[in-house]
Amino acid sequence: MTTDTGEPALTIDELAARAGVTVRTVRFYSTRGLLPPPVIGPRRVGRYGREHLARLALIEEMQHQGMTLAAIERHLRQLPPGLSVRDLAIHRAVVASWAPETVEPATREELDRRAGRPLTDAEVQRLTAMGVLTRDGDVYRVDAGLLRLGVELLDVPFSEETVLAARTALLEHSRAAARDLSRLLREAVAERDARDVKSLSAHMHPLVVQALLTTFQRSLREELHQWLDGESEGAGDDGEADGSKEAGGSKDAGGNGAAGA
Repeated sequence: MTTDTGEPALTIDELAARAGVTVRTVRFYSTRGLLPPPVIGPRRVGRYGREHLARLALIEEMQHQGMTLAAIERHLRQLPPGLSVRDLAIHRAVVASWAPETVEPATREELDRRAGRPLTDAEVQRLTAMGVLTRDGDVYRVDAGLLRLGVELLDVPFSEETVLAARTALLEHSRAAARDLSRLLREAVAERDARDVKSLSAHMHPLVVQALLTTFQRSLREELHQWLDGESEGAGDDGEADGSKEAGGSKDAGGNGAAGA
């Protein structure tokens, strides 16, 4: 179900299923203030939307990284109010950047449970093509850090070819940026003690990740704005051109009439 604005309106059972948690967990987070209250709809039924899903994903990611509930509460309290779903996703990406590469075995039923919803065979094939999982007989080897992202990409209205091309572009450019940054940092600490280098690296890791995410977010926003502004200007130019032709035709008609007079 959706609202009039197109915002998903999920019941608490649907929210829990989409997020891959239990209803009891959702209620627990709500009582601790980790989730905003739902919108109360007809028959006093609470409805949840994309922000609730994004916050649940962030909470689950922080738990996956070993953060205590108290630490998660402190982190969420420090976030600015009114964060968008995209902002919450960026915070989750920063947290996830600390996760080691973990590949876990899962049966077909477990795969559906971890995905938060039943997956069709075609969707499993798309996740396999994206490198999120591989099949080993009756068992799937799942990249736990990529599964949630991969499932979200299943709902993006792009072809599999486009998604894979985007993945390739991101990998190529992120690796190039990582190489350049690594070289700069190595040169900056070349004469330092090995213990200092290790400490500095641990300190710089989250800062570099945050800087990369923020820079990419802003660059992508600028590119999208330029693209959309160009589309709008193109449409405006067409309209102006059509208007000029019409205006020119009127003047010609008027001019011809004057000349004839």
